[in-house]
Parts: sequence; structure tokens; C-alpha cells
Amino acid sequence: MIYTATTRIAEAALRLRAGLGGPATLRERLVSGPRPDPATIWVHGASVGELTSARQVIHLLAQRHSVQITANSETGRDLAAGWGLPAMLAPLDLPGSLDRFLGACRPRLAVSIEAEFWPLRSRLLAERGVAQALIGARLSERSAGTWGRFPRIIRPMLGRIAALSAQDQASEARLLTLGLPSSALLPRLDLKLLDPASVPAPPDAPLRNATLLAASTHEGEDAPILDAFLTARAERPELRLILAPRHPDRGDAIAALIAARGIAVSRRSAGADLPPAGGVLLADTLGEMPRWYAAAGICIIGGSFRDHGGHTPWEPAARACALLHGPHTANFAEAFAALQGAGGALPVTAEDMASHILRLAADADLARRMGHAARQLLIARAGDPAALVSRLDELAQRPA
Repeated sequence: MIYTATTRIAEAALRLRAGLGGPATLRERLVSGPRPDPATIWVHGASVGELTSARQVIHLLAQRHSVQITANSETGRDLAAGWGLPAMLAPLDLPGSLDRFLGACRPRLAVSIEAEFWPLRSRLLAERGVAQALIGARLSERSAGTWGRFPRIIRPMLGRIAALSAQDQASEARLLTLGLPSSALLPRLDLKLLDPASVPAPPDAPLRNATLLAASTHEGEDAPILDAFLTARAERPELRLILAPRHPDRGDAIAALIAARGIAVSRRSAGADLPPAGGVLLADTLGEMPRWYAAAGICIIGGSFRDHGGHTPWEPAARACALLHGPHTANFAEAFAALQGAGGALPVTAEDMASHILRLAADADLARRMGHAARQLLIARAGDPAALVSRLDELAQRPA
């Protein structure tokens, strides 16, 4: 009652602001302008990351039903619109905004991504008989503790969820403790892994095993990688290196490092392609990382040799690359530990990097086993979205 009363007052103030020349985004979120067309499924994600992670599921649903996408950010809205799907900013959790949106859209199913809990939205959807689902559900220990202090808010919201697929076991357990009915549980899926898991692995080839990729390097990492490559190349002259910095605008500085080591500078930004045996390609462009992952059998993961937390191991794992990484992996600590346990990744240092490169270059079978172990772990972790999509499809076919 307090929340509803407060939101009515807030909405009146916001409508006044919007009518006095407020931003167009506010009018869109108040649903005071154009309204959505009718759609069977309303899919909501906070922004680009959430919507991108669920893209595969969204497209599968859109093949079967009319879909309306909403996001809390303009970039998220524009991303979904770029997929050719109806998209707009999400209605604020205010009575009038939600009433106008739901009255126009008339969904049978509302699907939220990751961690979206809005009390009024949840109640109004239930009053209209709209089934509610949460996919890629994620709830940290800290957030669970916060919600645990408001059981009269979180328990009814969770009790209205008909289907939920969690990212991980810990999130699932926290949601059950807070009031999620166990009957709503679906198999766990890590949505962020669905896209890389669907990428076909390139065929095994001798040239891949002779190609190293230093992916998404940061300042201070390029020099030791170049030195390790030169040391390994002295014994294995067939080796070649693709050096792809995280920020291509560092290209000139990296080119100087390459030239200082007596290597001819070959830059992708100048039109160069894969280097010959013994050569180095400076991949100083954006948007071509999939190409380099596919070309290399061994991937050195940047951001892990300086304190940047490391970058994702899953994109190179999708292409069956043997993975080498430094000690700084906080951003993906659990993933790297699992990959090491599965035999898909090796921790290395700047000092012993060359010896590990030589070992993999000399033993093609070992490098391939590592790459395929990394890929198999990715596929196992991503899971199969078929059961999730089937359940959402079933809920969408029920009359609201």
C-alpha cells in the first residue's frame, strides 16, 4: 500500500516534468507517447549485456511468437531494435505507466533477464493473468541479504514466477530460500555462454598449432609476450604471432616495440593479413577477434599478466584454442579454475611463457586436446536452451 501510494505521487510529479519539456526518454518510460503493438511475449533486460546474453533465447521465441523488447537503457533498446524486433524503453514501475503499457501490449508472458524485481510490475502482471518468468537469474549473497530484510516484498514476487532458470547453483539456492517455489525451477543455464557455445570449432590444422594469439593485451603485457615469442621462435621457426591489443589506439606504441626487436611491422590497420612463419601481425583493429581466434591454436589471454582481472576465456575456448593465462584472473577466477581442472588452460608467468609455448608447439596432440577440453567444458556449462524455450513457449500459449 505504501509503495503504491508513493509511486502514484512520484508518477504525478514525473508527468508534470515530462509535460514541461522534460526529456523524450522520460515520456517514453511514462508511456505517454506512442504505445507498443500487441505482443504475446514481453521480454525485458536491463541493458546491452543482459539482452545480448539472452539473444539466442529471444530469437527462438520470436520465431514462434510476437515479441516486445524493453530495456532500461537507450543502448539496450537500440540493440534490440537492430535485431529487427519491436523495442522501447521499459515502463517505469508506476501505476499509470504500467497500465498504459500492459493495456496496449497485452502479453501472455513476461520474461525478465538476470535480476529484475519490480513490486508493482509483478503484482499488475499477476492481476492481468500474465505468466512471469526469469531467465539467467542471478542473485549475489549481498543482494539476497538485502531482500531477506523485506520478506513481504520479495516473497510474493518470487511466488508469482512460473518458470526460472538460474545462472548458477548459488543463485538458485538463494532464490529458493527467499520464497521461489521449487516447482518453478528449470535447468540452470549460463546465458552468456550460449552464443560462444554455438560457434563451430575450426578444423584442426598444422598451421593453427603454429599460430599464437595474444588476445586483448594491455600496456605492459606486449613486451614480455614478444620476448617469449622470440625465444620460442629460435627453436621453432614456424611459429607466428598475432598480437591483438585491447585498445587498438595503442598500435603505434606496440609497433615500436615490435620494430625494436628487429621484426618487420605488419599492421592489420594497414591491410596486412596473417603473418608468414616467424612473423608478427599487429591486429590493431576492432571487431575481428573471432577471425584471430579461429586462426590460432594457442591463445595467450591478455589482461591476466597485469592487474586487470583477465578477459573472457570462453571466446577462445569456443574455437578450441589451448589457453595460456597469467596470474591475474579475478574477473573469471572460477572459470579459469574450471578450465585448468578440465585440462583446457595453463597458468604461466612472463618468465616461463616461452617454455609453455614450445611445449605446445612441439606436441600438437597436447595442444589440440587442451583446446577441445576447453570447448567441451564451455558446451557443458552453457547447457541446452531447448527445455527453457519449450517451457516459455508453453506459458505463452496459455490465455492471459
